[in-house]
Amino acid sequence: MKKKINNVKHYKKYTQDDITSLVNRRYKILIFFIVVLFSVLGLCLFYIQVIKNNHYTVQLKELSQKIIEGDSASRGRIYDRNGKIIVDNKAVKTIYYKKKNGVTTSEEVVMAYKVANILDIDFKKLNDYDLRNFWVINNPRSANKKITDEEWKLLDERKLTLDDIEEYKIKRVTKKELEEYKDIDKEAAYIYYLMNKGYYYALKTIKNENVTDEEYASIAANDEQLSGFGTKLDWERDYPYGSTFRTILGNVSSSSSGLPAELKEAYLSVGYSMSDRVGTSYLEYQYESILRGTKTKYTVDDDGNYIVLEEGKRGNDIVLSIDIELQQAVEKIVEQELLYTKKNDPYTKYFDRAFVVISDPNTGEILAMVGKQLKKENGKYKIYDYSAGVINASITPGSSVKAASHMVGYVTGNLKIGEVRNDACIKIAATPIKCSYTMYGNINDVQALSYSSNTYQFQTAIKVGKGNYRYNQPLKLDAKGFDTYRNMFSQFGLGVKTGIDLPNEKLGYKGNSTVSGLLLDFSIGQYDNYTPIQMSQYIGTVATNGNRVKPNLLKRVYAPTKDGLTELIYTNKPVVLNKVNAPQKYFNRIKQGLRMVFSGGTGYGFINNKYKPAGKTGTSESFVDTNNDGKIDTETLSTSLVAYAPYDNPTVTFTIITPNVGTGNINFNQMSKVNNRLSQKISKKYFEIYK
Repeated sequence: MKKKINNVKHYKKYTQDDITSLVNRRYKILIFFIVVLFSVLGLCLFYIQVIKNNHYTVQLKELSQKIIEGDSASRGRIYDRNGKIIVDNKAVKTIYYKKKNGVTTSEEVVMAYKVANILDIDFKKLNDYDLRNFWVINNPRSANKKITDEEWKLLDERKLTLDDIEEYKIKRVTKKELEEYKDIDKEAAYIYYLMNKGYYYALKTIKNENVTDEEYASIAANDEQLSGFGTKLDWERDYPYGSTFRTILGNVSSSSSGLPAELKEAYLSVGYSMSDRVGTSYLEYQYESILRGTKTKYTVDDDGNYIVLEEGKRGNDIVLSIDIELQQAVEKIVEQELLYTKKNDPYTKYFDRAFVVISDPNTGEILAMVGKQLKKENGKYKIYDYSAGVINASITPGSSVKAASHMVGYVTGNLKIGEVRNDACIKIAATPIKCSYTMYGNINDVQALSYSSNTYQFQTAIKVGKGNYRYNQPLKLDAKGFDTYRNMFSQFGLGVKTGIDLPNEKLGYKGNSTVSGLLLDFSIGQYDNYTPIQMSQYIGTVATNGNRVKPNLLKRVYAPTKDGLTELIYTNKPVVLNKVNAPQKYFNRIKQGLRMVFSGGTGYGFINNKYKPAGKTGTSESFVDTNNDGKIDTETLSTSLVAYAPYDNPTVTFTIITPNVGTGNINFNQMSKVNNRLSQKISKKYFEIYK
């Protein structure tokens, strides 16, 4: 027990003074920290309220004020390569409505009727629901009677909402009640709908098409009675050259439609609003980000008035590579030849279209791009623009691609420079005999291009396919031969996208069978199909000794100024997509053959020799769907020409394609010479302009 007592700890005893002193020290420490904290807080408040006062005042204003954007600003202009305006903006008289604070529904209805008596409004777009809603607004007592006592009770019990009640009223409006409405009532109903469409503070377009001077003046003169209604000048696209190049220039959505449904998600995802006017096709769509204007920004004060924060401005201007004078001339030539050919040439039952591309092979710039199509309506032929076919129509090229076929032979070692072969027909067991247009006897590689020998190419294809040919015996070729040809053709731009600055470019058609005989057909352009723009890129690649240059329509971009094209923003530079993997000596040999095409070969007379042309003609067996059932059922002949000039320093290429110019038993004498005529006239016109 003593041991435990001895272990008890002894604690120091504190006096009252000690405790008081300790409390005072701790109180002073607490006071110190409180002073420090309040000092920091005071400094922060001083920093915020004094030093950063302007900054936070601006932020508060921005957060508290309502900022809205005006209508879509006018777009940039589009010029041709020579500075001629080919797409502009023109003023459009517009009637609008901007709801003011304090305006009641009944007042809006009265104004809708007043405006209906001033404007001629097409109310066909007024739907049944909005007409019923207008009836409910005009007949509140009768509309209320359409709600049962039980439903009013459910509303009081919050089991129904006011929105539910309003929907019941609208749905219960009878057809008989609506039949009482005359045209003036429907017109007022549509105007009322337009007045209340979208956000209440937004400016609503009531009419902007075919607004007469009288209508415009009447609205402006009655602005006091028509509170919120006003007039302004909007814009729409104007085309000084009419229909020339019209399809490729593209379209812009209207102010009434805003974003088109099929493009809505894409545009909304990058910050557009539903009411914005945007490019919807081709160049207007392709260069939307450049052509788009900057909208005026407003803030709305307490009285609902607009105060300008930032003025809008027109979009940037673009200069195209197109020569509108040349384009216009070529379109006219093609249209005339289509009509003449259809009227005067036999065997043209299925001939209804033609394509032309003129480009600079060194830069890829397209100077003219034409597609025209004939349709018979009410016994007469009418011509439609089909320029889109240049990038998406599939064409059987025929012999035009033999320069690329020659290169396959050279680079694989299956064709030697100067190699002589006998141009004898080839016969594979159980298949029709395959021949050239005529038998040329012993010819070399240059002559094979000049005369467009088929069997010369067949012999190369058999070697590429590692085959052993014997007359009228089965022929087995390695399917990898198709890959060998396609790989080389793609280096020239055939069977691949060219990269042209237009949306929706197509690839053409790629055959999926590897039957041996089809490799022979491939070598003479009778299997895979290509688009006209691919054919243009192909001949440009030949002209530049293997540089596959991206075709383009955009040349330069300028900022919008009052002085026209003065402030350059961007210049589009040539883009070489790839270089054909082949020695220059092979290009020299091929180009020698292409020169001979026009100096005594198949292209003689197509382009005047004083222009020093080189290139290749082509005739192909094609097929058409004559009854529109989705299946090709009739054989035809199609013709094409790809050329460049001058041959010693190429500055221009011509691609001219005329499908289905012959019918019958595929007799080469039974086809139109329209391609020849087009080539002569188009090349002549080009060299008249570019002497």
